[in-house]
Amino acid sequence: MMRLSEVTNVLEKIAPLELAEEWDNVGLLAGDYERPVKKVLLTIDMTAPVVAEAKVNKTDLIVAYHPPIWEPLKNVVAGQGPAPLLYDVILSNMAIYAMHTALDCVAGGVNDALAQVVGIDSPEPLQQPPAGEGAICKLVVFVPEGELEKVSEAIFAAGAGNIGPQGKYSKCSFRCRGTGTFQCGPYSKPAIGRPGSFEQVAEYRLESVVPRAQLPQVIRAMLAAHPYEEAAYDIIPLWESKTTGLGRFGDLKKPIPAPTLIETIKKKLNVNTVSVITPRKTRVKRAAVGAGSCGTLLREVIRNGCDFYLTGELKHHHGLELQAAGVTTVCVGHSNSERLILPQIAKILRRECKGLEVKVSRKDHDPFVYY
Repeated sequence: MMRLSEVTNVLEKIAPLELAEEWDNVGLLAGDYERPVKKVLLTIDMTAPVVAEAKVNKTDLIVAYHPPIWEPLKNVVAGQGPAPLLYDVILSNMAIYAMHTALDCVAGGVNDALAQVVGIDSPEPLQQPPAGEGAICKLVVFVPEGELEKVSEAIFAAGAGNIGPQGKYSKCSFRCRGTGTFQCGPYSKPAIGRPGSFEQVAEYRLESVVPRAQLPQVIRAMLAAHPYEEAAYDIIPLWESKTTGLGRFGDLKKPIPAPTLIETIKKKLNVNTVSVITPRKTRVKRAAVGAGSCGTLLREVIRNGCDFYLTGELKHHHGLELQAAGVTTVCVGHSNSERLILPQIAKILRRECKGLEVKVSRKDHDPFVYY
């Protein structure tokens, strides 16, 4: 049986929280980190039917894409206020976790899934987070030869060493042998040598990547496993400019007529009708995607020379701007552009959390019905 903290650690590996937009509200919104978790329910929105489904299934954790707590709450009262479901969920001992724009921005997240639907080859972000706010750091630590595996396994277990979309590769590191030197002070308690001695020790330089959100726990694990009284280590901020950020754009693997591409999108997203701006019969060569409501990215769509844009919904004036630019634009409905990621998250959770029962909600659906 897993604790809630162990499950949220996996969720934060999938979509590091610091990738979320400043205005967003992601992470654990309600719950006790120490409580056991047996059953998880994934949904886009935490609606009354979804909560009822969760209660029937005796769910311990609801993972919602959209945060059910958005604006500041003044009370949590049964049947009243802006969040009447919260009282019911908390009273039922269910925890709530939200992913939202962290899952939008991360490599392998919602927008990469949409890019795959469209057929974009080597997609890049339409908008990158501000410089210096990368999600990844590199941990460099110097370890005596005989303790290398102990320290490396400790940092891997705490969240270091995952590379690629959603942890495609794990336990990644670089190791280089060298000589470490140190002068032991009179009041030191060295693991190697004695107080007052000068030591030259065969050491390894161990390097591994760490999501910034998990850096504190990785450092704690490293220090606990390290034999030295004072471990020498460095933290180097990194930035994944080619893989992390809002939206995606790129050339299609193979140019395709716009009407054909629209039918492919409808089939893969399981929608019967879509809204289309400036339908063109020419072949689509470069496309962009933006899950949810991504009208603010339209200037990047135009600037990058895209002739096709797939998104969830747009404001009227954004549609007019795309129409004027001659960009064929398809709106599939806000949550219809996001729901395809849920089975992928479920698959990862089942793989990383052995014994955890993970379900995708059957009651979750887009609130709009198109005739």
